Amino acid sequence: MLLTLSEVDAPDPDQMYRALLELPWETHLQADGTLAVDVVGEPPRWLRNSQFAAVRAKDAIVDRLRERSGTRPSVDTAAPDLRVSLRFARERVTVGLDLSGEPLHRRGYRQSGVEAPLKENLAAALLLRAGWRDIAMAGGCFYDPMCGSGTLVIEAALLAANIAPGLLRRRFGFERWLGHDAPLWRELRTAAEGERDLALLEGGRCAGSDRDQTAIRACLANANRAGLGEHLVFERRDLSNLSATPHAHGLVLANPPYGVRIGAPELEALYSLLGEKLLRCFPGWEGAVFTGEPALGRALRLRAYRTHTFFNGPLEGRLLRFHLDESAVEPDPDQVRAARLDAARVRPGAVMFGNRLRKNLAHLEKWARRQDVTCYRVYDADMPEYAFAVDLYHSDERWVYVQEYAAPDSIAQDAVRARRDEALATMPGVLGVPIERMVLRLRRRQKEGEQYEKLDTEGRFHVVREAPYRFLVNFTDYLDTGLFLDHRLTRSRIGGMSRGKRYLNLFAYTGTATVHAVGGGADASTTVDMSRTYLDWAVRNLDLNGLRAPNHEFVQADCLAWLEVQARAMRPSQYDLIFIDPPTHSRSKRMDREFDVQRDHRGLLETASRLLAPDGVIVFSNNYQRFRLDPAIPAGFEVDDITRSTIPEDFARNPRIHVCFMLRHKTPGVLAGAEDRLDTGLPPGRQP
Repeated sequence: MLLTLSEVDAPDPDQMYRALLELPWETHLQADGTLAVDVVGEPPRWLRNSQFAAVRAKDAIVDRLRERSGTRPSVDTAAPDLRVSLRFARERVTVGLDLSGEPLHRRGYRQSGVEAPLKENLAAALLLRAGWRDIAMAGGCFYDPMCGSGTLVIEAALLAANIAPGLLRRRFGFERWLGHDAPLWRELRTAAEGERDLALLEGGRCAGSDRDQTAIRACLANANRAGLGEHLVFERRDLSNLSATPHAHGLVLANPPYGVRIGAPELEALYSLLGEKLLRCFPGWEGAVFTGEPALGRALRLRAYRTHTFFNGPLEGRLLRFHLDESAVEPDPDQVRAARLDAARVRPGAVMFGNRLRKNLAHLEKWARRQDVTCYRVYDADMPEYAFAVDLYHSDERWVYVQEYAAPDSIAQDAVRARRDEALATMPGVLGVPIERMVLRLRRRQKEGEQYEKLDTEGRFHVVREAPYRFLVNFTDYLDTGLFLDHRLTRSRIGGMSRGKRYLNLFAYTGTATVHAVGGGADASTTVDMSRTYLDWAVRNLDLNGLRAPNHEFVQADCLAWLEVQARAMRPSQYDLIFIDPPTHSRSKRMDREFDVQRDHRGLLETASRLLAPDGVIVFSNNYQRFRLDPAIPAGFEVDDITRSTIPEDFARNPRIHVCFMLRHKTPGVLAGAEDRLDTGLPPGRQP
């Protein structure tokens, strides 16, 4: 609560000092009083440390009072008579008085807390938005089944008993301010105290429970400090043992954990249990749940009639409100989905999609049997309005991995959902796979600097076969399965080139190309990736095929940085075969700089060439559909574009799925200019 005194220019500390010296501080603070200065906002160019501005402001106030009285105030940062606020907006500063002192949300009763407590003001706001004031006035009760340190219960009691929330505070910031009207303040406090009516809390009207005895002790201590200890009911009770309320009307409000500060793998089950208990134990009541995770809110299996957004500090949360009667019963989601897909299956669009999928499958199944291919793509947005990639994986059982290409914003979401339903309804019958073994992923264009994150934590792997090798795939935890099907022929080519070679795999992902190289007879190999998860996966793939040996090493590193270190170490002719399949764009917290394949591939290839034997080969591929090889590269390399010969039959409809080149030295040795680029650490086009 700030009282603005002035806005002044502060192009430098001396001018700010002179401006503050002109303000009438003697009307706000006794000459022998105490003060503190807080500094916030966007600082001016001259301010490197906020403490310096606080000291200069303090000097101006002290000098002003000393000139007029011969006495100077002292500094007390903990409990000053006057707290001054400086809010900077670059070279302009707003000068004010902090009249609240300690933050207003601190009512004065909460000293015992548990992990992740709600602030008192947020608790009060949730209660008000959930309709507690009207429910309380009508004689309703309040209950929190996961009460923690009791904040919601105590705030509900304060509201029900007309107790002003600041009555418990020891002091406010304005009480020793010279502009304070003490008689008026006493009158206001007396009036507020007269409004208190603890009789309104009789009969255990406000109560809470928690499974943690430490939390219940905190509740009791906080309630006693609030002067409500004899009027509130707290008990240790696990949510699973919650019993039906004897009261006909009330509000039940819970703030269950949602995994940001308190994590638990059983959270979804906890929310499911909470939803069941709310409906069973509080029939006819109003219900509300505050959560920071919408997916967990869905696990309640209750239909919310209203939702409201609140922020718990920086964390965005949702208050879900329910009428705890038949209207809150959420239909079984599996039944709802089944009914929706049944309706979609007979629509004309679904029939057309099914016909195309059936035609593709008839052709590709024959091709796959002839070529001994067990994992292949059967559909890739053949009909643009059905923008899916559909892959079949044969492990111990058949799986379907579906990637939906995100529709542009111009397409109505209802139309997107309708086509998705039609496709998903059709696939099981055509492909002979139950819907339980179909996995759907949404694939969208990444925003600049964005990284694909892990999607789930099931950790369930399946073994599939490619030629004589076996690989682990995961359908649920990542955006990709661990096996890029479009590089099937590229991997086979690498295996055929590897006998007796020293092999390097950069941006190795799950090491599938390394398996082909080692299985093809590579004398030694180095597999490099920045992700420990993917490297461990690569090791498991090698183990799965019985190919692990000491001469095959795995390196967790930023591939760009590792490559430059190796090249600077002057280790020429280290590798006979190098496979480089970089991402289109990468910017990880563990990388020193971002990578863009179109912009940076020339520097990448020239650096890699420092490690290449004179008669060695670089196989370079990427999936950027608008990729163009830098025209300067043929000056140092013999380049063979092998893209067409590496596109498998099942990707023939999308020949731009990747590009692939084989590069050899024109002249053995380092390419001209490569050393200069290495020394700068900058990508091509950004050289000094």
